[in-house]
Amino acid sequence: MAIQLSPGVSVTEVDLTTVVPSVSTSTGAFVGNFEWGPASVRVTVDSENTLASVFGTPNSNTYTSFFTAASFLAYSNDLRVVRAISTDTRTATANSSASVQIANEDVYETEYLQGSNANAYGAFASRYAGAAGNAIQVNVYDNASAATFANTNITSGGVSRAWSSVVNGAPGTSTYVSTAGGANDEFHVVVTDSTGAITGTKGSVLEVFPYVSKAIDAVDGNNQTTYWKNVIFTNSNFIYGMDAVDYANTNATWGDTAANTTFARTAAVNTTLNLSGGITAALTDGDINVGYDLFTNSDVVDISLVLTGGASVTVQQYVIDNVVTPAGSVTGRSGDSVAFISPRYSDVVNQSGGETDNIKNWLETLARSSSYTVTDSGWKYMYDKYNGVYRYVPLNGDIAGLCAFTDQVRDPWFSPAGFNRGAIKNAVKLSWNPNQTQRDILYPLGVNPVVTFPGQGTVLYGDKTLQSKPSAFDRINVRRLFITLEKAISRAAKFSLFEFNDDFTRAQFVALVAPFLRDVQGRRGIYDFRVVCDTTNNTPQVIDNNQFVGDIYIKPARSINFIRLNFIAVGTGVQFTEVTGAI
Repeated sequence: MAIQLSPGVSVTEVDLTTVVPSVSTSTGAFVGNFEWGPASVRVTVDSENTLASVFGTPNSNTYTSFFTAASFLAYSNDLRVVRAISTDTRTATANSSASVQIANEDVYETEYLQGSNANAYGAFASRYAGAAGNAIQVNVYDNASAATFANTNITSGGVSRAWSSVVNGAPGTSTYVSTAGGANDEFHVVVTDSTGAITGTKGSVLEVFPYVSKAIDAVDGNNQTTYWKNVIFTNSNFIYGMDAVDYANTNATWGDTAANTTFARTAAVNTTLNLSGGITAALTDGDINVGYDLFTNSDVVDISLVLTGGASVTVQQYVIDNVVTPAGSVTGRSGDSVAFISPRYSDVVNQSGGETDNIKNWLETLARSSSYTVTDSGWKYMYDKYNGVYRYVPLNGDIAGLCAFTDQVRDPWFSPAGFNRGAIKNAVKLSWNPNQTQRDILYPLGVNPVVTFPGQGTVLYGDKTLQSKPSAFDRINVRRLFITLEKAISRAAKFSLFEFNDDFTRAQFVALVAPFLRDVQGRRGIYDFRVVCDTTNNTPQVIDNNQFVGDIYIKPARSINFIRLNFIAVGTGVQFTEVTGAI
C-alpha cells in the first residue's frame, strides 16, 4: 500500500476467493483421412451431421476415419478433427494447368485473398483440396441488359435453367460505386454440382452470390463488404475467388477502388468455368503424424481423449510417444490426455482362431508400456447408412466415447467399463468375440476385451491401461483421476506464481486445494488425501531458488475387477452366528 503524505483513507482489495477450476476431460482429438474439408487445421465437430457437412460423407477410402469419429460422437459432442493431407494432393481450379494446394482458409487468406489477381490459377478454386472439387462448376453473369439476362441460361451437368430462376434481376452498378463516381461493378456468381458427386444430382445449384462487386472497397447499406472475393471467402462452402474473371479483358480494373472507376466487363455475357485438376493423393504415416503434431502443445489446444482409428503401428507409437506421454518440455503435452488404440484390421477381421496370437504379436511390435494408453480387442461391424453397406470399424472411437460418456453421467474417476456405463453403440456384431480363456490371456497384457453377451449387448469388459508395471496407474479410472486432479490444481496453482514463499502463501495454497480434494472424495474419487505445503518441504534452499513445493498425497479409489461370491450350505440346526466369518 502506498505511503500517504497527508491524512486520508486508502481502500484496497485482496482477493482470497480463488478456487480450483473445473476442467474439461471429455474433449476428443482425431486425425483422419477425408476427401473434403479443411486440411492441416483443427476443426471442432459436435455431431455426426456436422462431421459429414464439413468433411463429406464416407466412401470406400475414408469410411474407417469417418466412422471412428462418428462412433466417438455417438457418446459425446466435443471432438477436434484434423484432416491429414498429402503434399501431392491438389486443389481444383479454373486453370488445371497450374497446380496448387490450398489446404485451408489460413493459406488462402494469407496468400490469395488480398494478393494480386494475377495468380495463374484462373478465377476460382475449390474450397478444399482434393478430387471432389472437380465436380464444381461456376457460372458468372456480367451484363447490364435486363432483356439479355432474362434470356440467358445456365447449363450444368446437362441441366439447363434460366438465370432469372436463381437470381432476381440483371447486375448493374451498386449504390456505393455509383456514389463514388464509378460504374459496372456488379456481377452474379452461381455455383453448381456438374457431375452430381457432391449432392447426388447433376446440375444441382450449390450456392448463389448475387450482385457482388468488383470494387475492393465496396460495401452495402449495412457497411458490409460486397467485394466478390470477400463475400465468397466469408460465405461459400465450395469455392474461393482467385483471379479476375476473363483476366485478359478485366484485370485492369477488377480489385480497384470504387472512386471514378468504370469496371471492365467480361467478353461473354455468361462465363462458365469448370474446376479441374483436383487430386486426392494417398496418405503416408508421416502425413498423419504431421496432423497429430497439431495436438502436441497443451498450451495451444486442450484435449483429453486421443482417437487413432485404423492407424498403423508406426502412427500408434508416434501418438503414444509424442502426443499423450508427458514430454517434459514447454512444447509438449503435460500428461493431460490418453490415447486409444485398436489392433490392426488384419489381426482380428476374418482371422478365426488366430486373433489372440495376432494381438500378442501386435503388442510386441508396438513395444510400448504407458498408463496414458488404452487398448481394446478389435473392430465392430456397423451399418453405413450413406452407402447402404456394412463396414468394419476399429473400436477405439467407442472406447474414448465411453470415457466421455462416463464424464457426463458420473465423473472421470469412474470406470467406463461394464454393464452400467460400457455399452457399445451401433455394433451389429464384433469382428471377434473373445471367450473367457482368450480374455484371460490378453487382459494381463493390458488389452481390454469388448464382448457381446447374449441378451445383454456388447460391452467394454475391462478397464486397464497399457502400463505393464503393476500399480494403481494400470487402471483407466486412476489415470484419468490423476489427469483431472493435476490439470485442475496446476491451473489454480498458477495464481501463486510471483507471490512470496511465506506462511501466508503456503496456507493459502492448502486452503485452495483441500476443499477441492474433499469434494472429489465426497464424489467417490479418492479414499483419502493429505496436502503438505510448509517449511518441511519449502526449505530455505527451496525458497532461495525461487521455488514453491506442494506435496499432495492421494489414495485413489479402485474399480472392482473381480467378484467372488461364496455360497455356504449349513445344517438346519446350525446358528449362523456360529459359522459367520469362519470360512
